[in-house]
Amino acid sequence: MSKKGARKRLKEHHKKHASRKEEPKILESYKIEADKAAVSIEIEKSELGIMYNIRIPEIETGTHALLEEIRSELLAKISFNISEITDQKALGEIKKRFMETASAALKEKIPGIEKATEDFLVGVLMQEMLGIGKIEFLINDAALEEIVVMNSKEPIRVYHKKYGWLQTNIRIETEDKINNYANIIARRVGRQISVLTPLLDAHVLTGDRANAVLYPVATKGNTITIRKFARDPWTIVDLIQNNTISLEIAALLWLAIEYEMNVLISGGTASGKTVFLNACMPFVPPNQRIISIEDTRELMLPEFLYWCPLVTRTPNPEGRGEVGMLDLLINSLRMRPDRIILGEIRRQREAEVLFEAMHTGHSVYATVHADTAAETISRLTNPPINVPPNLVKAINLNVVMFRDRKKGIRRVSQVAEFISGKDRVDSNIIYRWLPEKDRIVQHNTSMSFFEDLSRHTGMPQSEINQDLAEKRDILRWLMGKKIRSHNEIGRAMNLYYANKEMLSDIIKKNQVERLKDRI
Repeated sequence: MSKKGARKRLKEHHKKHASRKEEPKILESYKIEADKAAVSIEIEKSELGIMYNIRIPEIETGTHALLEEIRSELLAKISFNISEITDQKALGEIKKRFMETASAALKEKIPGIEKATEDFLVGVLMQEMLGIGKIEFLINDAALEEIVVMNSKEPIRVYHKKYGWLQTNIRIETEDKINNYANIIARRVGRQISVLTPLLDAHVLTGDRANAVLYPVATKGNTITIRKFARDPWTIVDLIQNNTISLEIAALLWLAIEYEMNVLISGGTASGKTVFLNACMPFVPPNQRIISIEDTRELMLPEFLYWCPLVTRTPNPEGRGEVGMLDLLINSLRMRPDRIILGEIRRQREAEVLFEAMHTGHSVYATVHADTAAETISRLTNPPINVPPNLVKAINLNVVMFRDRKKGIRRVSQVAEFISGKDRVDSNIIYRWLPEKDRIVQHNTSMSFFEDLSRHTGMPQSEINQDLAEKRDILRWLMGKKIRSHNEIGRAMNLYYANKEMLSDIIKKNQVERLKDRI
């Protein structure tokens, strides 16, 4: 065969091989909308792994020029001040005025423009003028938990609830644009970020947490990280159904929280401590005042609860204005709370005040980093927390969370009580998780919890058992009828405390609609 023939055959072989190349497989596809501008999202599997692709209609150069002209007109016609931008309601009114004026301008310049095109172009204008561009689409995607702008040279990455970390097909064009977005976020919360103060950690109006670091502190370029606030948080029904917790433990925790027992939730990083704590809070009776204290606003309690959320504040560039966890904890005791929720126990003074609150009759719920009940005791009684062992006994139940990183699951691995010994505290594990069977089983009988509960409430063990059975029946019914959203569970709990007989009658007669009418 000649060299020419060989080259031709080789070329045909490569062409044939290239045609066999596997096309990206669409795993999931859906639409999202931000400020009227709707886009399609595709999760696809390709040679680069799983990708998150935003399909945005292309805007031609002439249309871009027209939008810039309308943008200038809007800025000339509509004025607003910084206080309006930092107020959610006022910002909504500003957006409404901008949208109405932009729609009128588009109709004037493009007579007969289609409604879908008009809405899309108005949405693009809103995102660029009052928002943070294409990032707004990502913020409006309920399936995302984290959004990371790396720099202008790399694509944005997101953390998807179902698929984990994914690379997107969008990037911010310039470092100046990322800097501008960081400034927009800062202005919305009355803060600033600059070369002199290159770090920003703020809670935006939607409740999401935004963190920004400017170049050269971030050596690869300006970076923004947005951790999204859960719009539809996990509820106790969700956690039972996905096997994070058993029905028996859920009923036990309901009993403990109803009768003001103190509960500590332990676990490693990202083991689901805060998610679990949030899911248990609807068990609190509605006539009791709840004060929550967090570094980052993560808790989301049902509307019917009497709840006052507090968050810490970092100092300003001059080092003033800091409000720490301890400040809020001490202040909360002057607010006549029935229940105190502490985001995380970290330091000795915080722990001392918290345990003092337990001993003065306040019901306390908190989280701590520890992987077992025994390690929880060690963490509490040794530096830097260093609580005296005799105070630790005030904790009635310790729930330990575990994250299996290989399987991607979270489980309640232990439910324990703390038993006082001579100059020490031991743990008695009541329930534990069997990883080989993925099942939670009873490990020991309780030595102190039911005794403390009986002394606290005056209920004999037979009545406690009956109460637990009733709670299991209610939770089982809610699961069976697919009543699982945050507000649905909250309203069902509210009805339980307000009119238990009515709830029992609804369950007995299987009247789902009657319950949902109240929800």
